[in-house]
Amino acid sequence: MSPYTAVELIRAKRDGKKLDDTAIQWLISAYTHQEIADEQMAAMAMAVFFRGLDDRELATWTQAMIASGSRMDFSSLTRPTVDKHSTGGVGDKITLPLAPLLAACGAAVPQLSGRGLGHTGGTLDKLESIPGWQADVSTAELLAQLDDVGAVICAAGSGLAPADKRLYALRDITGTVESIPLIASSIMSKKIAEGADGLVLDVKVGSGAFMKNLDDARALATRMVALGTAAGVRTVALLTDMSTPLGCTVGNALEVREAIEVLAGGGPRDVVELTVTLANEMASLAGLDVDPAQVLASGQAMDVWRRMIRAQGGDPDAPLPTAQFTEEITAPTSGVVTAMDAMAIGTASWRLGARPSKRHRTSRSRYRIAGSSGRPCRCRDAAASAAHRHARSFRRCPRGSPRCHHHRRAPAHCSSAGTRPYRIERATRLPRIQSLSSSRRYRPRREPPRKLQSRSCQHRRSSSHARH
Repeated sequence: MSPYTAVELIRAKRDGKKLDDTAIQWLISAYTHQEIADEQMAAMAMAVFFRGLDDRELATWTQAMIASGSRMDFSSLTRPTVDKHSTGGVGDKITLPLAPLLAACGAAVPQLSGRGLGHTGGTLDKLESIPGWQADVSTAELLAQLDDVGAVICAAGSGLAPADKRLYALRDITGTVESIPLIASSIMSKKIAEGADGLVLDVKVGSGAFMKNLDDARALATRMVALGTAAGVRTVALLTDMSTPLGCTVGNALEVREAIEVLAGGGPRDVVELTVTLANEMASLAGLDVDPAQVLASGQAMDVWRRMIRAQGGDPDAPLPTAQFTEEITAPTSGVVTAMDAMAIGTASWRLGARPSKRHRTSRSRYRIAGSSGRPCRCRDAAASAAHRHARSFRRCPRGSPRCHHHRRAPAHCSSAGTRPYRIERATRLPRIQSLSSSRRYRPRREPPRKLQSRSCQHRRSSSHARH
């Protein structure tokens, strides 16, 4: 019989007490084996949200989540393995062009991605808008594809950190998504169990991110780098701006289309710039002497993209889903767009139907393109629902000009989506804008090994630079 009870541990953390290692290990194991109810784990997650976990508790929590399943082994591959993870943002489709780009540079990229969380979109949700594409691959298929193509974007297998799979879905519906220790343990448990040699973390900061300010983002980056370094994974974190959405589109199919534009040599400038910046970091960790910008311009990454999609059952030439209804939102007055609320845009996209909101949304029956009756399922609706923005920060916006287009599955969704993500102010001339430094790099020091040092990164991103 266990010396612990869930209620006892919930009370202890609620009251600000520290949990010992054996208590944490029991808690994670019991929840994995469904010996603890979702309601109790939700209460624990809320207690952690308010009381936090110290470094020892976080390390033990993360290791317990890793130990809940199996670990992957890429030692049979001839290429160096490197991965990237974003903490989530609005319009964040960077993984789509980045994985094939690194593969074209000579690395193996085992990109184990997730579903949408909170107001943010999920990489798997985006890719499932491609007809035939499958998120689930076996370990043998994953290794074969990495050896042949060089890149895989897929769901984590059921045996990889299963404790996180359950807790991830629970956090999404209990208001505990933004907890720094829960974010850090969720990301790093999967990435450490994945077994890649190097890891680049893209920690988003701003209104459209879970971390709204630099202090919280820096704390999250620091803790994740420490967890990765302690586990023997070469880990780097960059803080990047998410005060406005990345690119010009928010929503599954539209974001896939925009990612393809980047691979074809076009696409919005901010998406291209961040893709190349992260690719440089990943190539450095993998020990590759290559210029990702030149590889992207050569078209090799597009070739890898097509092979990667085809290897997972998708048709890279098939038309992407389109929404049945589209509404143009226009400027009510002339002026200058002074702000774009990424959170509001992400929430509007979610309300338009770009993502299911149920806890068990990972069921395959909810994500097939067509059901057994041949009628479109939710995936078709979610793939097509989106928002395409035209207005950009600090750009003139004449009265009646389009600010954005809402793409939706039904007319009724538009009125509830909200039309206030943009703020327009009257101005006689365009103000001078100074580009904000939107990225910081975090690497482990050599002495002592678990300390962290921040250094500025050359990457700068401003929404005023975004172009088609």
